Amino acid sequence: MSGESRRREPLLVGAVGALAAILFIALFRLRRLGPLDFWAWLTVNVVLVTALAFLADKEYLGRLRRDVRSGLGRKLAVGIGSAAVLYAVFAVGRVLARRLLPFADAALANVYALRMGVPDWRVALLIVLVIGPGEELFWRGFFQERAAATTCPSYGLALAAMLYTAVHLASGNLMLVIAAAVCGLFWGWLYMRFRSPLANMVSHTVWDLAVFLVFPFL
Repeated sequence: MSGESRRREPLLVGAVGALAAILFIALFRLRRLGPLDFWAWLTVNVVLVTALAFLADKEYLGRLRRDVRSGLGRKLAVGIGSAAVLYAVFAVGRVLARRLLPFADAALANVYALRMGVPDWRVALLIVLVIGPGEELFWRGFFQERAAATTCPSYGLALAAMLYTAVHLASGNLMLVIAAAVCGLFWGWLYMRFRSPLANMVSHTVWDLAVFLVFPFL
């Protein structure tokens, strides 16, 4: 990478991050865009920002190919195991929240209201094919990776987790914001530890399926 490219990279990463923030803030604030319900709009956002990530980072596709070709079984195990750990954390957190926060049940019901009228098969398909993998490809594989490259790994984690949490503030749902903060830090640590977009993609996808469809917190 040339010196000029190195100087421009932080601006490019920041610009892509700012665009992602605008798109996701609008999503969580409005929840619907014309004919697009929440799940369809989320899918469009994820596809758009992920495509921009690959355009902005010319080395990304090569890193992803190397990741998939090396230690595939171990990374799948890490992804599934970490999703189980994160689910257990949320199971404990749900019990504590119901005891300590009087608004917890209503806030949780508001999150699951996003599924009302949407077939389970459609939610599952979008999570598996786009939402779970795509969010990790963008937030951790691109934004955290490139932010860390221009600062340091811990700052990259912090910046990605902060932005990931901040966009959820637009929902006005404190439980969702707390959940985003926990997930952002957890998946950020997972990426910093293993440097594997694949492991993160599996973790996010399995966790989403468990929380929204298989073992929901209702």
